[in-house]
Amino acid sequence: MSRSPGSSGSASRSGEGRGQRTEDTDRVRLEVRAAWGMPRKDLLVRFAFGTGVSLLAAVVSTVFGSFVGGVFLAFPAILLASLTLVAKEEGLRRARDDVRGAGLGTSGLVAFAVVGTVLLRHHSAWLALGTATAAWAVVSLAAYAVVRAAGRGGDERP
Repeated sequence: MSRSPGSSGSASRSGEGRGQRTEDTDRVRLEVRAAWGMPRKDLLVRFAFGTGVSLLAAVVSTVFGSFVGGVFLAFPAILLASLTLVAKEEGLRRARDDVRGAGLGTSGLVAFAVVGTVLLRHHSAWLALGTATAAWAVVSLAAYAVVRAAGRGGDERP
């Protein structure tokens, strides 16, 4: 997923102060073709971070048991690599936007885990996982709506 080039997570206004407005560049959209144009070095960095975190989880599982190791597997390994690259190529403001999005998505994953844990004990897997997925979507989108309504990081505006 990406935003329009040059967007900093807030509405772009090329003629700000002169009354001219351009389109809202805060919209999130999926650009599948963009993955093919990604530099190989960036892919390698992401792969290396993901591999490193997975190896760490394997070592922790071996030493401390599968429960503790499972917590490490839940760690978003690709996030560290992505944030490093985004901060380097697009600036800290965009990296902060990505961190905020990861946090909002994590709140949805917590909802998924809670709903799934409760429902899987007494209902079919299809019902439990379907409901948990719906909970993830509702919580994540609601969190996004709240952050957006609250000014979506007004502390970062120039």
